[in-house]
Amino acid sequence: MGRLLSLVIKSGMDVFLDYLSAHVLTCLVPAFFIAGAIGVFISQASVLKYFGAQAKRILSYGVASVSGTILAVCSCTVLPLFSGIYQRGAGIGPATAFLYSGPAINVLAIVYSARLLGLDLGAGRAIGAIAFSIVIGLIMAFLFRKDEKEKMEQSMALGILEGGKKGHVLLIYFASLVGILIFASQKRWILTGIFFLVLFVTLRLWYDKEEIKEWLVATWGFVKLITPWLLLGVFAAGMIKALIPETLIQQWLGGNSLRSNFIASVFGALMYFATLTEVPIIKAFLDMGMGRGPALALLLAGPALSLPSMIVIIRVMGLKKGFTYIALVVIMATITGMTFGHYFT
Repeated sequence: MGRLLSLVIKSGMDVFLDYLSAHVLTCLVPAFFIAGAIGVFISQASVLKYFGAQAKRILSYGVASVSGTILAVCSCTVLPLFSGIYQRGAGIGPATAFLYSGPAINVLAIVYSARLLGLDLGAGRAIGAIAFSIVIGLIMAFLFRKDEKEKMEQSMALGILEGGKKGHVLLIYFASLVGILIFASQKRWILTGIFFLVLFVTLRLWYDKEEIKEWLVATWGFVKLITPWLLLGVFAAGMIKALIPETLIQQWLGGNSLRSNFIASVFGALMYFATLTEVPIIKAFLDMGMGRGPALALLLAGPALSLPSMIVIIRVMGLKKGFTYIALVVIMATITGMTFGHYFT
């Protein structure tokens, strides 16, 4: 028993230390600063106003499907945002598209997935989540079109926050942050230094001390919210790798069968994953024989659902709509995983 415990802890520490050395400074730290900048300098109200029942479908679904990258919300934050816009008149289609896409494609999740799991799964998560959210939203709108007709008679007015930085200032600011993230992760230090210089000049010219302080406070908020759970998840992933027999993973989650993708989707939907912790856990499963199709299915179902979030969703939307949304997430994750596994295994 003591030997097994020692082996499990050692496995967890090995993965933990490898993660710290390979991913934190060059990948997550720049992403945290981008998330903080998004939270401070991109108006949420200016995005959410497009979700109204009277908004043009192309515009509303387009905004909802990519809102995760704009709002940088986590799986916890998206629920009150969804509740607010839905209860104030947002259409069921755009609202559920936002509900799914919010935690699924935030900037931290996409970068981290691509970095740790490979570019194919990172891109698959981003593209799949966007398409996924639109399809689920359209199906929800069609199934509950009678309810939508009543909402179309009401006007939804969400205020837009005016002012802020000019477009070219924000463009330079965010381009410098993204440049640091990209080139630091590739360890191209000269280019990273150039983008650091651009960022420094941008802050000196167009941002005052209070704005910079607000940005740093927001960034620190993301660090405090995510890092403890993330590091715990990394350590747990290492222990899971030592505890679960590879034969079990290979038997139930290996290959690209309907069963393996469905089990991965259900497992992801029921489990609670703090932001980003699903990524190191999936990495451990992949190392133990999990198929890449089921891995994507878990990536698509996991961030969007958990047992606690299901309770909130059902309370907000009602039993019928809530269970329909949950079933659609599981079914779509299964289909997407099988399709991805067919072409990328």
